[in-house]
Amino acid sequence: MMVRLGPGVAFAQIGICGFDGTIELEALRLYGLPEHAPALLCGTPALPVGMREFQAEVAWDLPNLAPGATSLLDVTVANCRVGDLADAALASSTRFIELDATAWTTNTIRVTARNVSPSATFDLAAATLSVAVTKRGVP
Repeated sequence: MMVRLGPGVAFAQIGICGFDGTIELEALRLYGLPEHAPALLCGTPALPVGMREFQAEVAWDLPNLAPGATSLLDVTVANCRVGDLADAALASSTRFIELDATAWTTNTIRVTARNVSPSATFDLAAATLSVAVTKRGVP
């Protein structure tokens, strides 16, 4: 059986009845865009309805990075918390800048840029830094 809900639906209640007694529900799967999922099935007080991934973009003008040098930037990403999976990408033309992203505190991702070149110093122009956070699964 399939129940399709439109974006205008604010509430959905699904009941399951057995014809000859009690039945056990082993799996309930929802298909569709998370932003259209009913709040009772996907939302919790700490996580907006249906959302498990959050993104942010900021301009980052990295300072001069000598070989082995690092630079830090804190990016605000609402609804992330320590332990969530974070990733960062910088729209730049060099492969010698390594990025690491960590869910540092609630609503903050700390991005570390490191020059991994053994001999070159880089002074990149301002570039767009994209940060993505995926909520950790809670068993």
